[in-house]
Amino acid sequence: MGKKLFGFIGAVWGILGVSAFLGWAVARLTPYMLEVLHQELQWYHWALLVINVVFMAYTEGYKGFQQGAAPRLGARVRHLYQNPTVLHVIFSPFFCSSYFHTTKRRLIARYILTSMIILLIILVSRLHQPWRGIIDAGVLIGLAWGLVAILYQSIKALMADEFHYSPELPESTVAVLTEKTNPQP
Repeated sequence: MGKKLFGFIGAVWGILGVSAFLGWAVARLTPYMLEVLHQELQWYHWALLVINVVFMAYTEGYKGFQQGAAPRLGARVRHLYQNPTVLHVIFSPFFCSSYFHTTKRRLIARYILTSMIILLIILVSRLHQPWRGIIDAGVLIGLAWGLVAILYQSIKALMADEFHYSPELPESTVAVLTEKTNPQP
């Protein structure tokens, strides 16, 4: 199998794996959000619902995904396409999501964020309606926005001649790649 085909398989697997995970989360949250819309809500429930949706759209969707995670994921998809390794292709969704082979700072941030998300999922799942649905509505909007941003940035990264976002690779990998592209005489 050629390097280009192997890289393509890894890139597609990374995009589809991350998208499937986000899509699964959106599908799981949708019933809770719809359930709250069929309840008799007080004015303060509606106010919190709107505030939470706007807040999560901005912080999770726009700032978190569109401005941060999606361009980085796109850059890692592009890197994987151009420089595939067996380990990175097999675990492509995790590689593209920066769960390994990244800077120490990104790795620490990724695992802290994942731990916090798991804790919040556990806590929110214990809430009763309408509070759970109000929170899940905001999360749902943020995740759906993130899914669109990831698909857009990943396709853009693969199709563009240049993609000006860092894949945040470890320094040792950056040095090797720089040497490959600019060999010393």
